[in-house]
Amino acid sequence: MVIDVQIRIVLLTERAKLPEYKSTGAAGADLFAAFDGPPITLAPKARAIILTGIALEIPAGAEAQIRPRSGSTANHGIIVLNSPGTIDSDYRGEIKVILFNTSDAPFPVNSGDRIAQIVFAPVLRAQFDQTDDLPHSLRGGGGFGSTGQ
Repeated sequence: MVIDVQIRIVLLTERAKLPEYKSTGAAGADLFAAFDGPPITLAPKARAIILTGIALEIPAGAEAQIRPRSGSTANHGIIVLNSPGTIDSDYRGEIKVILFNTSDAPFPVNSGDRIAQIVFAPVLRAQFDQTDDLPHSLRGGGGFGSTGQ
């Protein structure tokens, strides 16, 4: 089930673009770089904070998640470093994306390029209840890889 939600957005620069869903079934809307000046070249194994030129009003009870674009990752090794990056509902500043180049080749980012996706999701807020033990489960305390390869 798709839930439509209104997101108020401010374009902070003339270069800024509204996020765009590229298909009717897309969960994420593309975010675009928006900055003045020449392309930002991501050197191999380097990171950069890329401006989007937008600010959002995310409804209370929701978050925005910033995720990599699969094409950029598959074709060029470009990832969102803190993926998924969480934007809280009370943040009103410019959306910025931390891109990282995992490849051995420089990667240019031009203003107007699609750089990441934004996905909106509901938030569960935990009430922490301290206890001395937890109920048994089949997995128990098994850590990484404990359920098989």
